[in-house]
Amino acid sequence: MVDRIFVLQDGRIVEAGSHEELLRFCGTYARLFELQARYYQ
Repeated sequence: MVDRIFVLQDGRIVEAGSHEELLRFCGTYARLFELQARYYQ
């Protein structure tokens, strides 16, 4: 469990926030989370 997640792309922070915030943003984090979560549903 973490308070803040940082998504790096090409060595730069492109997204930052809580899990919930990043899912609402619908960016890279959300896309990758959805891909891996499929296998647990």
